[in-house]
Amino acid sequence: MAARGWAARLATTVGLLVALLTLLVAPATPASAHAVLQSSSPAASAVVPTAPAEVVLTFSEPVRKVTDRIRLIAPDGSRVDRGEPRFDGTVVTIPVAQDAGQGTYLLSYRVISADSHPVSGAFTYSVGAPSEPPTDTGADSRADPVVETAVKVGKFVGYAGLLLLVGATLVLVALWPSRLSRQGPSRVAWIGMGLVVLATVAAIWLQVPYTAGGGVLDVSGEGLGSVLGSGFGTAHLVRLGLLAAAAFLLRPLLAGQAGRTDTIILVVLGAATLFTWPLAGHAAASPAPAVSVAVDAVHLGSMAVWLGGLVMLAGFLLRRADERELGAILPIWSRWAALAVAALLLAGTVQALIEVATVDGLLNTTYGQLVIAKIVLFTLVIGVAAVSRHLVRQRTAAQRPTRVRRLIMAELAITAVVLGVSATLVQTPPARTAVADEVGSTENFFRTTLTSSIYSLQVEMSPARRGNNTLHLYAYTPDNRPQPVEEWRVTAALPSAGVEPIEFPLLPLTDNHATSEISLPAAGEWQFRFTVRTSDIDQATVTATVSIK
Repeated sequence: MAARGWAARLATTVGLLVALLTLLVAPATPASAHAVLQSSSPAASAVVPTAPAEVVLTFSEPVRKVTDRIRLIAPDGSRVDRGEPRFDGTVVTIPVAQDAGQGTYLLSYRVISADSHPVSGAFTYSVGAPSEPPTDTGADSRADPVVETAVKVGKFVGYAGLLLLVGATLVLVALWPSRLSRQGPSRVAWIGMGLVVLATVAAIWLQVPYTAGGGVLDVSGEGLGSVLGSGFGTAHLVRLGLLAAAAFLLRPLLAGQAGRTDTIILVVLGAATLFTWPLAGHAAASPAPAVSVAVDAVHLGSMAVWLGGLVMLAGFLLRRADERELGAILPIWSRWAALAVAALLLAGTVQALIEVATVDGLLNTTYGQLVIAKIVLFTLVIGVAAVSRHLVRQRTAAQRPTRVRRLIMAELAITAVVLGVSATLVQTPPARTAVADEVGSTENFFRTTLTSSIYSLQVEMSPARRGNNTLHLYAYTPDNRPQPVEEWRVTAALPSAGVEPIEFPLLPLTDNHATSEISLPAAGEWQFRFTVRTSDIDQATVTATVSIK
C-alpha cells in the first residue's frame, strides 16, 4: 500500500511537471507586440520626392528606448540615422542625415512598450524612385527562446513563493494550534520569501536580454541601468525593499511573539508588495490603469490566501491537528476560502472585461484562449472545493481528515496548472492589442499556399483592405522544409481599374521568410505575382488573386 501510494504521488508530480513545462514553453510561435505601430512618416512603401529630415513613428501606446535598436539604412548599406531618437510618449522621431541620396531605405526598430514587453519591426520607403532594398545585419535583436522560457519560469517561481509566504504566515498567525511546533510552517514561509526574492532579481536580470535581444548572459551595465531606471525596474526594486523591511517583522511574527502594531505594519507592507506585480505588467498599460492595477492586486492576493492556505492544510494541519482542533479550524478556513474565491471571481471578471474587451478577442487570440483554459480549470477547482465545503458544513471533515486532504491535494494539483497558465498569460499580448493580428477571419486576413515545381509559398496578408497592408511570405521545399531563398520579387495589379503591375520591395527576415508593407490604393480583385529564386539557376513564379475590401 505504501509503495503504491509513493508511486501514485510520484506519477502525479511528474505529470504536473510535464504539464507545467508544456504551458511554459508553449506557444512555439513568436508573441505579437503589445504596442502597435499605427503610422509612420514617411509611410511604409511610400515614394517621396526628397529625403526627409526625420522619420516619425507613432505607436498605439507610449514606448521606451532600446539602445542602438532604431536603425535607418541607406540604399548603399550605410546608416543615415543621426544622434539619439527622441521619445515623446507614443511618438518616436529619428533624425536623418541631410546628405542621404535617392533609392530605397530600410528602417528597423525595437522599442519597449508600456507594459515592459519588446516591440520590433521594419519597413522600407523610397526617395525619388525605388531601388534594391538594403539589409541590416545588426537589426536582428530577437530574444533568445531560452530567455523567453526563463522569464515564464521566473514568473511561476515568484507566484509559488508568494503563496507559500502568505499561506504560512496567515495560518501561523490565525489558525495554528498553540501546542504544535511552528518550525515547519516557519521554514515554508522563509522558503517562500526566498523564492520571491530570487524571482524578482531574476526578472530584473532577464529583462535586459528579453527587451534588447541576446542570451541569458548578454547583460551590460548600460542595459541593466536602463531596466532599473524604468517603471518595470522601479516596481521590482520597491518589491525588494518592501520584502527586506517585512523580513525584520516576519521572524517574531512566525515565532508568535509579534505585537498587534507589528502585525498591522506587516499587513500594510504585504499589501503594498502585491501592487508591485501589476505595476510591472499589463495592468499598468491598460485602458483603465488604476482599476486594472487594483483588481490585479486583489486577484493576486486572493490567490495567495486561497492556495497558500490549502498548502498549509494539506502539508501540516490535516496531518498534525487533532479532531477537536480541526473542528474549530476548518469552518474558519472554509469562510476564508469562500471570500478569497469570491474576490478571485470578481477581480478575474473585471480583468477579462478590460484585457479581452470583445468576444472575438476571447475566442480568436492566444490571450483569450488562455483565459478560457484558466476558467475551465478554475471551474474544476471550484467543484472540488464545493465537496470539501459540504464536508465542513456537515461537520464530518474533522472526523475524515484523510478524505479532506485528498480533496485539497486535488485542488492544489489543478491550481498548480492554473499558475502555469497565469505565468504564460502575463507574457502574452492582451487580446485588446493582439486581436488585430490574431483574428483569422476572411474579412481582415488573407492566407493561401501556392505551389511550383521547386517550392511551395505560404502567403499571408493583413488586413486585406484598401490602404496599408502587411505581407508575409514563407518558402518551403516540396517535402515541407524551410527553403532558403536567394531573391524575392512581388508585383500586384488591378486590371479592372487600369492599375498596371506595381513592384513592392521585400525585406528578408530569415532564409525562407520575407515581409513587406504594401499600399493598395483601391478595392477589388488584385492580381499578385510572386517570383522566388532559390539558386543561381532555379526560379519560379506563382500567382494569386486577393480580394481587397
